Parts: sequence; structure tokens; C-alpha cells
Amino acid sequence: MSNLIKIDNEYKNWITEVSKRFRQTQLKAAVKTNSDMLRFYWSLGRDIVGLSEKNNYGSGFYKTISEDLKDIFPDIKSFSPTNLKYMRYFYEMYPEVSNRQLAVDDFEDAENRQQVVDDLGQSIIFLIPWGHHVQILGKCKNNPQKALFYVKKTLENNWSRDVLLNFLDTDLYERQGKAVTNFALTLPAEQSDLAQAMTKDPYRFDFLTLREKYDEKELKDALINKAEKFLMELGTGFAYMGREVRIEVGDTEKFIDMLFYNTKRHCYVVLEVKTGKFDSSYAGQLGTYVVAVNHQIKAEEDNPTVGLLICKDLDKVEAQYALESSSQPIGVSSYELSKLVPEEFKGSMPTIEEIEAEFGNID
Repeated sequence: MSNLIKIDNEYKNWITEVSKRFRQTQLKAAVKTNSDMLRFYWSLGRDIVGLSEKNNYGSGFYKTISEDLKDIFPDIKSFSPTNLKYMRYFYEMYPEVSNRQLAVDDFEDAENRQQVVDDLGQSIIFLIPWGHHVQILGKCKNNPQKALFYVKKTLENNWSRDVLLNFLDTDLYERQGKAVTNFALTLPAEQSDLAQAMTKDPYRFDFLTLREKYDEKELKDALINKAEKFLMELGTGFAYMGREVRIEVGDTEKFIDMLFYNTKRHCYVVLEVKTGKFDSSYAGQLGTYVVAVNHQIKAEEDNPTVGLLICKDLDKVEAQYALESSSQPIGVSSYELSKLVPEEFKGSMPTIEEIEAEFGNID
């Protein structure tokens, strides 16, 4: 009888629905538990501020609170003096936030998540884990706008604490959307804003180790070899489509440095990397590649292709003039490196071929 039940479509649909409802219940319970605890931390931080100002308590006040709360709740580890200070910072960062309960039923899946972000404004601070907040509070002191930027990014992209810390350390807030572009002139308003938001200036290639006199091929090879970190630096939604992608322009073969697809903007992104200073001729070359991708690769349902040029250095006025003369949506940014190996040290290191040859001589 049980085998017959298992192949019955009505039963299979029902069991699938039960499992879906259970997952949604788990998510809602997790969100509600986290939200309620963060509201408690916020209110405790508010109380600490009020008591400190009223009674002029000193730094020893945190130790007193910690010891008293630990006596009452010996199994709870959240009331260390350090954590209590972060609760105060939490309240001081967002003193005007609403402490009302969230509509957790609206937060069942990723499709509704952005709407929750839009509807609740600063109340989104109660939707990410406390450990994330500790990192944000430590890096964004006295800057609520910067802190909220990272809260929203964490929520929108499901960042782990390690990923969040990476972006905090690379100053994403200061770099996001800062490229010189002509998107406002070449794209519809809603697409222009999204395209601008996916740019940075400068891009940080600190994850690369290059010799001091590196060339473009070495830089591009290194970026692809570190594809995971490179994609993380480009931002969420970038999918790698290929390098040296062949296109035809009339009777001439051209090769695009790197081609990506941005799943958030639903468009192809042509990326060109130059190791020197920006030259206005680069904009014309990149514009040609963008047009070619629109004709030869882009599907009808895709948004217009965008070009990104990343140079070692650029004069922003020259870049802006060059982009204003282009009819294609193009952005120009710089990049920064930190790990350069001296030439003499690089030269003393064996190549991969030499190492393989050495192993090949072993019997």
C-alpha cells in the first residue's frame, strides 16, 4: 500500500508542498528569532546610553552590567563588556530606527526580499546576523549611511561574514558606482542607474602578485587565474563568458579581452584592461566591441551591452570628454595593485616549465 501511495501524483504533490511549507517556516522562525534578539540588543544599547548620560557612569559600568546579567543568565554568552559596548554602538548608529515588529510573512523567499528592504527602510538592520553588525560597526564608525549600505548589500546578496569583511576592507562603499561613464546619456534612466551601480573606481586587484614591470598579458592571465576573487571584486551578478572572445568587424577579426554577463542587469559586459594611462582612442575601440556584441551575441531579450575599460591611470576630464563623444554605454575606471615582486626576485624563481622539466628527469 505504501508503494502505491508513493507513486500517486496527488500524494507526491502534497509531500512536496509540505516540505516547502516547512522550509518557509524554518526561514521565518530564523528571521524572527534573529530580529527579536537584535531588537533587544538595540533597546539595551538605548538603555545603556540613557543611564550613562543620566548618572555619568564610567567605563566600569559595562563590567557591572555584564556581571549582573551573567548572574541572572549564567548560560548566556552575549553579555560580555565588549558585546555590551557594541550594543551601545548599535543604538548610537541607528538612534532613529523604528523598533516595530517586521512583517516576517513577507520575507519567505528571495523574490520578496528586495521589497522588504524597500518597505522597511532602516528596519532592515534587524534582518542580518549580529556577527555581521559587529564587523560593520567596527568599520563604519559615525557613518550611518555607510553602515546601512553594507547592511543592504549583505541582505541583498546573502553575504557571509567573511565576504562582508572582504568588502569592508576594500572600501566598497567609497568605490561603488564611481566610474566615469556616459550611461546617463546612452541608456534609459532605470538601466542607467543599475549600470552605474555595478561600476567601481578604483578596482582593487590586491589579490594579485605581479612583477614590477608586468605587461598586459601577465595582468590578464593573473586575473583569470584568480577568477573567483576577480568576480568578487567586479561585484554580484557577473558571470564569466570567456577571454579573447572572437568577433568579426567587417573582414577583420577582433578579440575581446574578457566578456561577462551581468545577471542583475541582464546584459553582456565587455571588459578591456590596459596597463597604461587612459587614451581617448580606447573609447572608440571599446565602443566598436560593444556594437559587435549587440549584433553578434546579444539576444533579443537582453538589455544593451555595456563596455567597461579598466586602466592603470586616467585623467577623468579626458575620459569624460571621450565618453561624451561615444554613442555606446561605456564606463572607465582605474585599478590598484599592492603586491609587486621585485624584478631580480622574480627572475630568480623557476618557471612552471622548468619545474615540470625537473620532475620529468626523476626516474
